[in-house]
Amino acid sequence: MNEVAQHPRVMTVVAELEQLGAAGAVRILDGSARTAAQAAEQLGCTVGAIVNSLVFEADGEALLVLTSGAHRVDTDRVAAHVGVETLGRADADFVRNHTGFAIGGVSPVGHPGALRTLVDRTLAEHETIWAAAGHPQAVFPTTYDELVHITGGEPADVG
Repeated sequence: MNEVAQHPRVMTVVAELEQLGAAGAVRILDGSARTAAQAAEQLGCTVGAIVNSLVFEADGEALLVLTSGAHRVDTDRVAAHVGVETLGRADADFVRNHTGFAIGGVSPVGHPGALRTLVDRTLAEHETIWAAAGHPQAVFPTTYDELVHITGGEPADVG
């Protein structure tokens, strides 16, 4: 079995996806997919079909924003949406402490605790979307509706 497939964080995601009844299986890529462009190139899809899992610090609390790889998050818009005064990208330690994952492999599921999650509505434009699965070389396919369901996320306009 592939070393990446046996990575503890990937195994956590696989177990969580199975428990949640997700349809897609984790796929191990040949190369790194730390960026949406790298993932899209390896998967043969558009950058817009890649789910970026971005963690923000929102008035001291973690906020997970699942956004399309095709655009950036408008932090002012998101801050107003969630009702916080300060919203900024979290540093690597904050991300790991709140998600259990390192930047570049943050999965939408499999966190040590519940995270408030926003799901970018533009992801619904794609029949299949791809999200990180705990490692920069691991991803899983899903649909917009399934992503909202398995994350308990809130659909939002984040761009």
